[in-house]
Amino acid sequence: MISVGIFSGSFDPVHIGHLALANYLCEYEALDEVWFLVTPQNPRKKVNPQFPAAQRLQWIKDSIRNYPHFKVSDFEHHLPEPHYTINTLRALQAQYPGYEFSLIIGADNWTGFDQWYDYDSLLKEFNVIVYPRKGYDCDPDKRYPRVRFSQAPLIEISSTFIRESLRKGRDLRFFMPEGVKF
Repeated sequence: MISVGIFSGSFDPVHIGHLALANYLCEYEALDEVWFLVTPQNPRKKVNPQFPAAQRLQWIKDSIRNYPHFKVSDFEHHLPEPHYTINTLRALQAQYPGYEFSLIIGADNWTGFDQWYDYDSLLKEFNVIVYPRKGYDCDPDKRYPRVRFSQAPLIEISSTFIRESLRKGRDLRFFMPEGVKF
């Protein structure tokens, strides 16, 4: 069985924090692969991504080239809307039966996880890996044995920070992977 972490998000744009976290999960926490699942639109967000989906996909492709543990996917682009995580994971499991999928989320998402669509089924059917985020303390909950809390280093870079800094004309070349060009 191949252990795959599903790192779902807008990646608007992808940055070194995303890649460093995914690398840590493969190298230190026993994931065989991390799939960057670029979502066209998060049903919990009312604002559309700033950059087009094709651009976000290409940036990830260019950024992860030559690293065998990372893949990029537009899988959700071919599913009916709205793109609820449980539906996406079930569709992935049906298409890739030899894989064990774990959802990768930040501690900020974990604190509101009970507001996600059909979250209780997701917690019963799939593993969830929660990575640390500044300002969010999460304690393991014995009710959810499929949830584990990563010991990944705290990397406090966000796509929001990147977009705001770019609007201000900041030089962010060391925050962005080489594959991301503006």
